[in-house]
Amino acid sequence: MRDIDDLLTLDEKSSAQFILSLRKRWADTVYPAFISEIGASGIKVSSPQEGEIKLRQMTLYSWFSHLERIGQKMMWRLGSDVVMRCSDELLQQLETAPQNRNGSLELDPNLELPKWYTDTDIHMQPGSFFSNDLSGYVYQFGARMVMLRDNDGFKFHKLFSNTALPDLPPKSRVVDIACGFGKSTRPLVSRYPDAEVIGVDLAAPGLKLAHAEANAEGLSIHYRQQDCRRIGLPDSSVDLVTGTMILHEMPQGAIIETVKEAYRLLKPGGVIRFLEFQPTGDPVRDATVYEHAERNNEPYFRALFATDLIQLCVDLGLEDAKWVAFDERAEGLRPEGWPQRNDWFFPWCVLQATKVA
Repeated sequence: MRDIDDLLTLDEKSSAQFILSLRKRWADTVYPAFISEIGASGIKVSSPQEGEIKLRQMTLYSWFSHLERIGQKMMWRLGSDVVMRCSDELLQQLETAPQNRNGSLELDPNLELPKWYTDTDIHMQPGSFFSNDLSGYVYQFGARMVMLRDNDGFKFHKLFSNTALPDLPPKSRVVDIACGFGKSTRPLVSRYPDAEVIGVDLAAPGLKLAHAEANAEGLSIHYRQQDCRRIGLPDSSVDLVTGTMILHEMPQGAIIETVKEAYRLLKPGGVIRFLEFQPTGDPVRDATVYEHAERNNEPYFRALFATDLIQLCVDLGLEDAKWVAFDERAEGLRPEGWPQRNDWFFPWCVLQATKVA
């Protein structure tokens, strides 16, 4: 299959480079300058909630806020334009990808998508992830830009697989929830070459793209369109349940239901690993994370931060439940906490727990 990057015109490549540079300077130049302004002002912030109010008193914060949101809009506009210009070729790829008898795709046209999922254009992607067969391509383009091209070749998700996931017995079953276009699922095949790997998502467009690309590479992955709160597998039949960047997109009730479903699926001794975000303890930095969520059409960040998932795991009967910091640049799982950084970054963290054997 031809990658969408291969289809960019010279003008589109230039636009992509501009947007990428804008995002980098927003994180490594504007944010530190804004933090310096706060320090010089003498303003004291004791909580993220207080920080959200006081941030707006800073001259640079309006620039910081605007650059993030306008950069996101520019990114999706470019991605949408590229995909629409190449729509015939891209749609044909989905239909004519080589067939791989080891993998599969199960779609459910009658699946009712939750209202909390359909009511918001998550990440500001026009039409979100589910609206038409091209949505998966648009999402793929945007996801690469958001990660500042650090996830090219699935580097980010390989780091998660290689540092945060445990060794498993032979012939295990692994379920990756909210797999999108397969960016989190494909590294699992390398990590567990003899496992049955299943990717689950609500959105058919991403699943179609994930399946076509897996087929083209001869990867054995089973993709299913299902609600991750109701996965059609038997109780105690899964060795590992993973999810990356999904719980913060759900209201609190759905977060709890998802973790309960993961528990139901796990065999005794099975494990969960959710790559998510957690507060850093720095009230100013954490306030900018809350504000990021508002600007990026992600209204449920607060629901995640307000949910005691450690206690939920304990109540369910999961042991060794804890959050562990994750550094996306090189180290991956980092039990000693996040490294000292001056740039703006996502406070990645892994929720890990084991079902009592």
